[in-house]
Amino acid sequence: MNSTSIFRRLVLAAGFALASAQAGSHHSTANFDYTKTVELNGTVKKFQMTNPHSFIQVVIADGRGGSVEWSIESGSPGSERRSGWKTDSIKPGDKVTVLIAPVRTGEPMGTLRQITLPGGRVLYGPANLGALPDLALPTIPRASTDESK
Repeated sequence: MNSTSIFRRLVLAAGFALASAQAGSHHSTANFDYTKTVELNGTVKKFQMTNPHSFIQVVIADGRGGSVEWSIESGSPGSERRSGWKTDSIKPGDKVTVLIAPVRTGEPMGTLRQITLPGGRVLYGPANLGALPDLALPTIPRASTDESK
């Protein structure tokens, strides 16, 4: 076997390894119960706008004098930016109202439906049930369909 053949086999093996790593990195959303919506009122501890999914850590009073930290998964930074999010949209200390689809296990985790920020601005997540927000994106005017012109 010559060195060119060995090199080709190594490149092919590396390609298969990378492809399988990519295929295995995507995960299911079956762990979320999309039939339920939980409302959380609390304080943002941390917002991480990172790939592949952003996360919001929110501290909620537990009703017994303590607190529970909820981990809320959101969409990818690219989809969030297209929906009007910015890296500083959610800040530590913000008092927020969050609607999530919770995980099926009952742990304090879920996927974001929407978050209402101080001042009333609403940002939508991948589990949003309602209509998409008006993003005020530029549009191309439609040609007139008036045939009398």
